[in-house]
Amino acid sequence: MSGLSAQVVVRARDVDVALDVGTDECVALIGPNGAGKSTVVDVLAGLVRPDRGTVVLDGRTLSDDRRTVPTHRRRIGLVAQRPDLFPHRSVLANVAFGPRAVGASGREARGHARDALAAVGALALADRAPGTLSGGQAQRIAVARALATDPVLLLLDEPTSALDVAARQEVRTALATAATGRPTLLVSHDPVEVMGLAHRVVVVEAGRVVDEGTPDEVLGRPRSAFAARFSGLVTVPGRATTGGMVTADGGELASPAHAVPPGRSALAAYHPTAALLTRDDDGAGRRLDAVEPRDGLVRVRAGDLVVDVTLTRFAALGLAVGDTCRIRVPADEVVVYEPDGGRIVG
Repeated sequence: MSGLSAQVVVRARDVDVALDVGTDECVALIGPNGAGKSTVVDVLAGLVRPDRGTVVLDGRTLSDDRRTVPTHRRRIGLVAQRPDLFPHRSVLANVAFGPRAVGASGREARGHARDALAAVGALALADRAPGTLSGGQAQRIAVARALATDPVLLLLDEPTSALDVAARQEVRTALATAATGRPTLLVSHDPVEVMGLAHRVVVVEAGRVVDEGTPDEVLGRPRSAFAARFSGLVTVPGRATTGGMVTADGGELASPAHAVPPGRSALAAYHPTAALLTRDDDGAGRRLDAVEPRDGLVRVRAGDLVVDVTLTRFAALGLAVGDTCRIRVPADEVVVYEPDGGRIVG
């Protein structure tokens, strides 16, 4: 088959993951630390030999139960967290190193390097020394270096995690260019990066795939505890009604038309910044159970519901743990859907 088809089994790390990546598709592999993401990348790159399974890339078997193709013969480009450029070589020489190592002449290698630098908008940096580059520039050079060998598969392993916010967007633009026209596997903890680059998302927990689908399906309707945390959404269990859902603790969440039959187990998802928090002085509301600082906001938990508000807003309400409050979520901010097996995984 074209693209990538892999079954990765590494018993010592308790990893058993199957995934496919289409010819012109970017698949994001997400999961908590220790879930097995790096193991998958290492096996695909030829850095770890699996105990069982196969890796087939563009119809060519790179690994099976009998043999494994060495890393340098796999035609795989890797962009990791750190660029790790050769400090004593120019930018152009760094990018030309890959083509030269696989047999290109010096002239051909420099030509490939210039093309790759131009593709990521970094040709003007060709004569610079790596030590003079910003973090974002250095990572774009790392992307160009991966492109210069015309890889059949591109592996992106946390490619922007070491960068500041300002540099991330320029590198993401370079990554989008690099991923076009080839199968790409992206490992990331950045929801913006996943939504911007990936066509599909595969969620791995404890060495197993627990969910997969489009970014909208996996992050907009999370079926695993990790995907809910990753997307920043709150998921609330309950039973569907015609106009939304009754929560497990007896509350109600209104929602536009949804496909879950009334009475069925359901999950409601919403972003906690969309919820509205008010005082409840008549005692008929919810008990405020916990108050936590969170990313410059205050997270309030009351029963099954969660709301994030600014510190100023929270202070103005004069609420404390044990008080009663009301949390209202606008109907157009709530998605109601059926969970796997009637419950969220994780």
